[in-house]
Amino acid sequence: MDAPQPAIFIDGKAVAARLRAEVAAAAMSLRARGVAATLAVVLVGDDPASAVYVRNKTRAAREASVDVRDHKLPATTTQAELAALIDQLNRDPVVDGILVQLPLPAPLDAEAVIAALDPAKDVDGLHPTSLGLLARGRPSFVPCTPSGCMRLLGEVGAELAGARAVVIGRSLLVGKPIALLLGNANATVTMCHSRTRDLAGEVRRADVVIAAVGRPEMVRGDWIQPGAIVIDVGINRTADGVLVGDVEFAAAAQRARAITPVPGGVGPMTIACLLDNTVAAARRRRG
Repeated sequence: MDAPQPAIFIDGKAVAARLRAEVAAAAMSLRARGVAATLAVVLVGDDPASAVYVRNKTRAAREASVDVRDHKLPATTTQAELAALIDQLNRDPVVDGILVQLPLPAPLDAEAVIAALDPAKDVDGLHPTSLGLLARGRPSFVPCTPSGCMRLLGEVGAELAGARAVVIGRSLLVGKPIALLLGNANATVTMCHSRTRDLAGEVRRADVVIAAVGRPEMVRGDWIQPGAIVIDVGINRTADGVLVGDVEFAAAAQRARAITPVPGGVGPMTIACLLDNTVAAARRRRG
């Protein structure tokens, strides 16, 4: 019997770099016509992780010739004050996309803030209108992490039509949108979560596994069907400071046809897809 082939490690950094180069070229083309694609970033409070994410997004945007307007607000900001800023950004003709960094400090209502965004500027793809259009198979802005996952599946030539796909996690940020995208691509999708019976059995039947549950190495390597494609969205820090995904990587890589590493897999794609959405918003809004 032939020995199993080692898994392809899906290089999210390389795929994201190509997408950012495409975005930069599109942004420069717009600038040649007098249009500067502009992203407004709203950060409330002093959460260190959020500050790092925003800094990375801002740097990547400027490298891609996308203008950034930073709005840093104190943790004491009220719902009314934040709503007033969102209204101002909605009406600003120069702003093409609005990113509200989540999570927001308590007691701010994130759902109300997202619902207040102009859907034409919802480059994070989280507005009810954006999610509704995605459910109808006519997406306007696709949430960034699920969009990145689909690009990574395309990178390894995943044949989704008729494939069995298991999505672990049902958040509005990742799980539900990626399930819709996979269904729109004619995959047969099973959404799993904390109350799924026989999770291991569901995963063992899957041709494609999307892990987005936020629990370190919860998906064991021996659950993976030989030849499956594994997209690990999770990023978790262990007690000794090591970053790991939601999948037991080393063991899963012995069985999978292709798998994303953590870090360096899905993460870089999220920012690249955000910039892609921002330039698309500028094109649509300003012709």
